[in-house]
Amino acid sequence: MLARHAGASRFAYNQSLRLVKDALTARAADPGVGVPWSGFDLINAFNAWKVSAAAGRVLVADSCGEVAVVATGLAWRTEVHQQVLEEAAVDLGRALAAYTGARRGRGAGRRIGFPRFKRKNRDRRSFRIRQKTRGGRGCIRVGEAGARSVTLPRIGVLRVREDTRKLRRMLRTGRASIAFATVSDRAGRWTVTLTVKAADLHPDRQHPPHPYGDTGGWVGVDRGLNALVVAATSTGREVFREGAPPRPLRAAQGRLRRLSRQYSRKKKGSVNRAEAAARLGRAHARVRNVRQEFLHQVANQLVQTHDRLVLETLNITGMMANHHLAGAIGDAAWGELGRVIAYKQTWRGGHCIQADRWFPSTKTCSRCHTIATTMPLSARVYPCAACGYRVDRDRNAAINLAVWAEQQHAQPGTPTHEARLPTLPERTALAHTNVRVKPAPVTEEPTHHTYPGCW
Repeated sequence: MLARHAGASRFAYNQSLRLVKDALTARAADPGVGVPWSGFDLINAFNAWKVSAAAGRVLVADSCGEVAVVATGLAWRTEVHQQVLEEAAVDLGRALAAYTGARRGRGAGRRIGFPRFKRKNRDRRSFRIRQKTRGGRGCIRVGEAGARSVTLPRIGVLRVREDTRKLRRMLRTGRASIAFATVSDRAGRWTVTLTVKAADLHPDRQHPPHPYGDTGGWVGVDRGLNALVVAATSTGREVFREGAPPRPLRAAQGRLRRLSRQYSRKKKGSVNRAEAAARLGRAHARVRNVRQEFLHQVANQLVQTHDRLVLETLNITGMMANHHLAGAIGDAAWGELGRVIAYKQTWRGGHCIQADRWFPSTKTCSRCHTIATTMPLSARVYPCAACGYRVDRDRNAAINLAVWAEQQHAQPGTPTHEARLPTLPERTALAHTNVRVKPAPVTEEPTHHTYPGCW
C-alpha cells in the first residue's frame, strides 16, 4: 500500500511536468496558450487530465454495432488518496518557482535547473498527505490504535517503532497541531515524518533572559579534528571539551568497499543488483545515523548548559580542497554540527552567532592579543612570542571567540553575524560506526544564571 501511494505520487509529478512541457511547446506556436506554473494551477490541470480520455478510455459498442469512445480517466485513481496526487503537483510548483527564482538571480548556492522527470530506480519513494479535519476529527491521527501507531487516510494504521507519548500529550493539550504526514522509503525502511505546528518549549526548558545591558556570558566554540568541540569563556575557563569525533565513515570503509564491489559485479537491471544496491544503501544509512546521533548528543550538551554561543565561520568548502584532510573533515561534519547547534539554541530561547570570517581566532594570543604570523596545523600548543604564554590551540581559539562576542555586543549598533545554515557543499554525509559513542560528561557548571524578576 505504501509503495502504491509512492508510485502514484511519482506518476502525478511526472504527468504534471508533462502537461507543463506540452503547454510550453504549444505556447511556442501560439503565445496565447496558458502554462500551469503554480501549485494551484498544476492541481487543476492534473485533476482535469485524470478524468479525460487522454488518461483512459474504452471502446463501447451499442446494439447497432456502432463503436463509441468513452472516457474513463485513470482507472486506478480511486485506489490511492487524492491528496497524494495533489501534493505531488504542489511539489512540482515549488520546483518551478525555484527555477524561476534562479533565472532571475534570486537565491544563493548552485544553479537550479528545470525540473526533470522522476525515475523509479533513482528517486526516493515518498508521498505526502495534508491534515484535514472533519467533525473535529483529523484524518492524520497519532496513538489512536496504540501508543506506537499513526493512522493515515486510505492507508490505515501504521505501527511505528518510536513512542508517540510526548507528541500525543502536546496534541491533546492543544500545544501542537499536525500539518502534514510524509512517508518515505529510506534505505529499505519506511518512515513517517509528521510536520507539526508546535508552541515554544516550556519556560522551564528555556534559557532565562539576561538583564538589559548584560553583554557577558558568551561561550566560544571551536571545532576541530583532534578535539571536535572545545568551548571556553572570555575569562579563559574551559567549560566543555569533546574529544576526537568517532569518524564512522572511516570505520566502515572496509564494509563499504566490499559491498561496492559486490554491487558493481552484478548484472545491470537484475534482481541481484537491486539487492546489492539495497545492502550498500543500508550500510551508508548506518554511517549517517551513527554520526547524526553523536552530533545531536554533543549539541544537546552545549545548548542545555550555555545560552550564548559563538561559532567560528569556517570555509569548509576551501578546507575540503586539501585532499589530506578532506576525508577527516567530511567525516567530522562541522557544518552539520553548526546547523544543529543553531536551531537547538533557537528552540531554547538562547543566542548563537557566528564570528567574522576573517577574525584570526587561532592566531591571536588570548592573553596579550598579539597576532602570530603563522600557526601550522601540527602545532597543538599556541606559543605567544610576545608574552611567552602557552595554551592549547583549541582552547585559545575558543577564548578569543568569546572575547570577540562580548566586544561586539558591548558596542551599540554593531551588527552581529547570526548563525546560518551551511551551504550544500558544506553539508557532509552523516554517518555510523560499530563502536558505541558516548560524549564526555560536562563537569563545569552552566554559564547562564537565573535573574529574579526577568521573566
